Amino acid sequence: MQFETLPQKECYERVAPWVNELFGGSVLRKPDVPILGVMHGSAFAQVGVFPWAGDAIITTRAYVVTGAEVTPDLLRFLLRENAGMHFGAFGLDDDGDIIFEHSIVGSTCDQKELEASVVAVVRTADDYDDQIVERWGGQRALDQIR
Repeated sequence: MQFETLPQKECYERVAPWVNELFGGSVLRKPDVPILGVMHGSAFAQVGVFPWAGDAIITTRAYVVTGAEVTPDLLRFLLRENAGMHFGAFGLDDDGDIIFEHSIVGSTCDQKELEASVVAVVRTADDYDDQIVERWGGQRALDQIR
C-alpha cells in the first residue's frame, strides 16, 4: 500500500484494526489505497485516511443516492437537514451524486471517536436514502452494488 506521508501511514495502521473490530464482517479493504469500506443496512461508507497539514485526516463518506433529480427543492431539503446534523453534512460530488461525509483529525482520534464518526455517517445515509429516492428518484448505494 502506498502512503504519501508517515503520519498518514501511522494513522491508517492504528485505525484499520479498530474498523475491523467495530464493524467486523462488513469491512471491505482496498488493497492499494488507505480506504476501508463499511456496509450498514442499505448504506455503504468508505473510511479513508489522507495526509493533512503535517498530520492525517480520517474521512468517512457514504454515497447516499446516485442519479437523483437535483432540483432546488432537493438542495433546500439537504441544506435544512445539514443545519440539524451533529456529525457530518450532505453534499454533492462532481457527478451530482448525494454524499454524506464527516472528517476527524487522525493524530488525536481514539476508537470511540472513530466509531461515532463512522456510525453517524452510515446511519444517516441509511436513514435518508429511501426518503430521497422516493421524492427525487435515483438509486441507493445497495442498489448500485447489486
